[in-house]
Amino acid sequence: MDRNLLLSLVKKYESPLYVYDADKIESQYNRMVTAFSSVKNLKINYAVKALSNVNVLQLFKNLNAGLDTVSVQEVQLGLKAGYNPKDILFTPNGVSLEELEQAMKLGAQINIDNLSILEQFGQKYPKVPVCVRMNPHVMAGGNSKISVGHIDSKFGISIHQLPHIHRVVENTGMLITGVHMHTGSDIYDVDAFLRATEILFDAAATFKNLESIDFGSGFKVPYKEGDIQTDIEELGKKLSKRFNDFCKTFGRDLTLMFEPGKFLVSEAGQFLVNVNVVKQTTSTVFASIDSGLNHFIRPMFYDAYHHIENLSNPKGKKRFYTVVGYICETDTFGVNRQISEISEGDVLTIKNAGAYCFSMASNYNSRYRPAEVLVKGGKGYLIRQRETIEDLLRGQELVKI
Repeated sequence: MDRNLLLSLVKKYESPLYVYDADKIESQYNRMVTAFSSVKNLKINYAVKALSNVNVLQLFKNLNAGLDTVSVQEVQLGLKAGYNPKDILFTPNGVSLEELEQAMKLGAQINIDNLSILEQFGQKYPKVPVCVRMNPHVMAGGNSKISVGHIDSKFGISIHQLPHIHRVVENTGMLITGVHMHTGSDIYDVDAFLRATEILFDAAATFKNLESIDFGSGFKVPYKEGDIQTDIEELGKKLSKRFNDFCKTFGRDLTLMFEPGKFLVSEAGQFLVNVNVVKQTTSTVFASIDSGLNHFIRPMFYDAYHHIENLSNPKGKKRFYTVVGYICETDTFGVNRQISEISEGDVLTIKNAGAYCFSMASNYNSRYRPAEVLVKGGKGYLIRQRETIEDLLRGQELVKI
């Protein structure tokens, strides 16, 4: 996005401020559609948890995407954004039967990730189509915090428990129409991912009423110059051929499904912050900003790298700064980063702020969550107002004890 546009937005809406580029989101979506264009039935379900603003959901609806949801509240957000319930897949982890029933009654498609709930659901609702989430026991990407397909993961039904799934189906007469896996985030080894797909293909072949195969997502995007990323075009070429061959063997055309979040919105987001103070210690120069882990926890939670630039002085002399927040915790955004010389009052931008940034924000230290702006065609639209003290107090009640 244009530097002057970003500076004008932060002047208008103040900082800290999340800004998303709608054109970039559309570009990433279309890139994925093109990569799998040889597949007859393709459905991309945007992972709501990555960025759940209803305006972003509406943007994906206009692109003909479905939604991947992990809570009944996300299902409700999808309905609020205008989605047909049949285009909403409910893929929670460890939720109660009651929450699955709530999502079912709202019309969402159900995906179940454990044998206990599968059996209970099948006994009560044998005619309701269900997808099952399997764990292929393949580490296809990222570190242990973001890889969910390994053998010790809480996610999914072990691929080794496939006979148990069929026993439940036989005993209840329930209808399994989809199989699903998700190996985790930051997949850069296409061949490792394809090995996991072979495991799911083998399992899929054992379900006679199958309508779809969902390979999850986790496709990696670059976080800095020269960074490794998933070659979506290579993956599209190889997996599309394998999928089409499977459909021929299976005897009918199935739907190929994905649930990308980060791939679609990460690069579209920037987080604009103001420098409160530049602090020189005996060994470090700190640039302390008007935000912290309450707004942007990924560097602290995942050790994630996010590139930082000085919008106010882009051509200034490079110096080393450790960028930190204003929360009473260790909330470090970057250590010894080379950034154009920073002065108090400068506006910095933190890149790749579209995925798992605002959606993981909190009111820790009783700080307000920031505003959000969506940019389309060079114009910014306020899609979430900055919080106020009334928002912090909403739901609280002073009582006499």
